[in-house]
Amino acid sequence: MAINLTAAPALSTPSEHLFEHVDPEVAAELNESQIHKRSDDELREIYEIASTACQIRAARQRRIALQFPDSMLGDSPWVAEALNGTTADQSERIYILADTSYSSCCVDEIAAEHVDADVVVHYGRACLSPTSRLPVVYVFTKHPLDEKNALEAFESDFQDKQSKVILMADVTYQNYVASLASQLRGRGYTELLSTTIAHNPAGQIPNRTVLAPDETALSDGVDLQSYSVFHISTPPTSLLLVLSSRVQSLHILPTNASSEKTLPTTTISSAMTARRLLGRRYARLLSVATAGIIGILVNTLSVSNYLSSVDSIRKQIAAAGKKSYTIVVGKLNPAKLANFAEVDGWVVVGCWESSLVEDDAGFYKPVITPFELGVALAGDDKRTWSGEWWGGIEGVQEYRPAEEDSVATAEGGIAAGVDEADDTDEEESAPPEFDLRTGRLISHSRPMRVTRRVPKQGDDSIGQGSEAKSAALALRPKAELATVNGVISPGAEFLRSQRTWQGLGSDFDNTDTNTTIEEGRRGVARGYTVGSDGSRK
Repeated sequence: MAINLTAAPALSTPSEHLFEHVDPEVAAELNESQIHKRSDDELREIYEIASTACQIRAARQRRIALQFPDSMLGDSPWVAEALNGTTADQSERIYILADTSYSSCCVDEIAAEHVDADVVVHYGRACLSPTSRLPVVYVFTKHPLDEKNALEAFESDFQDKQSKVILMADVTYQNYVASLASQLRGRGYTELLSTTIAHNPAGQIPNRTVLAPDETALSDGVDLQSYSVFHISTPPTSLLLVLSSRVQSLHILPTNASSEKTLPTTTISSAMTARRLLGRRYARLLSVATAGIIGILVNTLSVSNYLSSVDSIRKQIAAAGKKSYTIVVGKLNPAKLANFAEVDGWVVVGCWESSLVEDDAGFYKPVITPFELGVALAGDDKRTWSGEWWGGIEGVQEYRPAEEDSVATAEGGIAAGVDEADDTDEEESAPPEFDLRTGRLISHSRPMRVTRRVPKQGDDSIGQGSEAKSAALALRPKAELATVNGVISPGAEFLRSQRTWQGLGSDFDNTDTNTTIEEGRRGVARGYTVGSDGSRK
């Protein structure tokens, strides 16, 4: 049936159906000076210009590197100009580190050394991990806090004046802790303890010293299980897990502009969040427990003991009969790690904050911390987890193998004092291993276990009775594995058997080695010259 059109069909979206322009919401992590226009005096207070300049002058440093997190880069030109105008000696050179090599909480000594800096001024949140090469000036920056709201939230959560509570805050709100603690003690909280900043990530409370009511440090420590913690500002996930596993309860006062007064339900939600996160972490490490190849992911080059930690972790993995590869990729993202498809799991060597990779980050293989690796490699019969958790390499000790260990080393050797045949018999009689998450049988979880070696021609063991016959057992052709310098290499085996593309030129037949060399194109794009005849294309 024909249809008569009275007008041309609409081939574009009518104007009344177009989306209206809506200003994007400001990200939660943005600095307030970027959300609201700040005056010069306010910026001087936020970035502590005067005190920073005094420290630089006192140390007589000439080349100064300023490191900002992404949320504060908008203010970096103003800060650099303010510091340059405040210092007495105009010979100083100030550099802005616009992009950190690793996590923003760590001091980027690598980028600072590119400009031959004498000192790094680190702005914003910091993990306070000890550095190895350059001095650091930490400027945590100052942010406004409604103290009245904080006091009301504290009293709402702790109605009993005799409650044992430790008051602490994020480093960017640390300047309010002493004032709030004094006001709360004036309201009758006699068992209240406060905290101050300390450069000690491995302390009872990371980077904090607990203070008594008279403001003296409690050198003997505190029984944290009998205390609750009231934390100003939402802590990073790593600190949330550490505190939740060490204290009686954790109360959080959010500090973003849209948050309302803290309610008692905040305590319940934070506890439930911590338990859920710990459960996910345990599931992650169970996946690595059956991994055959573990990648050691170096996520810092500034923390002072990272090299010794890498060495200890490598020995720990080798003692478990697994293969390890050490990889440095800079800032982590799923695309980088996806290039190493043969790796079954990763362990991050970094500070106590950056070593934790969130479960929803999109990585294809599990990424765990050194502490979680120790739990994963303990074995199903010895693996216990009391709920304690730690993220960084600060707790990594020098690996010392137990006397009963009888596993192969990373070079393919055997632990001292253990007979090769005994090790093989133990391997053959070992119970089967299963993935506790999927229930599937795992046959490649210990690729570095030594199998019976094939004797070479002229070996003294050939022709010496039944023992020689057992030692002469050879692998079937189908079971042959790729080796590098006589050591089984799971990575080489993966490349040989599972990777379909072997690199550039692998899809060409190179049998004819006498092919005549022909001259190709030369010249510029507007007109190439081809061959010796000079014809143009």
